[in-house]
Amino acid sequence: MPEGKTVKNRLHFDLRADGVSTAEELERLLALGAQRRDVGQGPDVSWVVLGDPEGNEFCLLSRSVQDVERALP
Repeated sequence: MPEGKTVKNRLHFDLRADGVSTAEELERLLALGAQRRDVGQGPDVSWVVLGDPEGNEFCLLSRSVQDVERALP
C-alpha cells in the first residue's frame, strides 16, 4: 500500500517454524525484510515480535511445529 501504517493491525499472525529451528526461521524472516519490533514486550517473553516491510507486526513463537507435536500426549 502506498500510505504508511496509521492504526493498529486488524489481523495479527503468530508463526511457528516448520522443519527448521526457530533461530533458523528468524534468520530467514530477517533476510526477507522483516525487522524486530518493540511493542512493549518485556525481555522475558517467549516470542519475537517482527514487522514486515510495510510495518505490520507479527510474532515468531519460540517453539517449532515439531517441538509442539513432540509435547502432545
